[in-house]
Amino acid sequence: MAIQRIQSKWEKTLLLNQRESLRPYLPDTRKYTYNHLQDMVELYGLVFMKPDRGTYGNGVMSMEPWQDELDPDNPLRYKLRFGIESKYFTTLEEAHQSIQPRIGQQTYLIQRGIHMLTYRRRKFDLRALVQRTPSKKWETTGFIGRVAAQQKIITNYHGGGMIKPIEELLGPYLDPYQFSLLYKEMKTIGTRTAAQMARKFPNLKEIGLDLAIDEQLRPWILEVNTLPALFPFKYLKDKEIYKKIRRYAVAYGRYKK
Repeated sequence: MAIQRIQSKWEKTLLLNQRESLRPYLPDTRKYTYNHLQDMVELYGLVFMKPDRGTYGNGVMSMEPWQDELDPDNPLRYKLRFGIESKYFTTLEEAHQSIQPRIGQQTYLIQRGIHMLTYRRRKFDLRALVQRTPSKKWETTGFIGRVAAQQKIITNYHGGGMIKPIEELLGPYLDPYQFSLLYKEMKTIGTRTAAQMARKFPNLKEIGLDLAIDEQLRPWILEVNTLPALFPFKYLKDKEIYKKIRRYAVAYGRYKK
């Protein structure tokens, strides 16, 4: 039986919002409109726009109010970022007019921006891999950290991001006890997310869960990927982790023995 894949980020967002225990980890996400852009920039400052169906971080943009720190008398402007480029606008209406051609006929989402922790002044997030075990239970089998390329807003490996062990990324922020608590919490988020997704998509066998850790050390679910890359877990120092990942993937049919 084929492994189920779900492309629409919006569909996955609506599904996860149905589970009360996951709602605290879900940043406000809406379909892109000018009114939602206005409301969310006013509420959160930083927001991200991304295509409902897309991979590798393609088409992701960010928007935030911006003022030149060296010249506080300058009026407030709005900073739009995409790739390694930035554009500045005096009004949100002007920013929207610039965003619209980039969106075209696609459905886009707008999501509350999370002020992530950084590694050497570069943002990072965490990828959790959650898999069906041979006994048909859900298990969070591994974590990797993904550090954004210089000046980029996405952490994706295909966008030049760098893979790091989560212990190295979180170590400067957490003592061992705090790390163990967060680690346990993230594993639980992973299994609950997969279980909730599987309620509607019973042939789901694996998910990649993108988690941001904010400056208050709170985890957030950024996105759920139903075709997660497994190869980055090869680079973990503990080789037993990838052996288990591979064994589970063979058991549910992603790989041949």
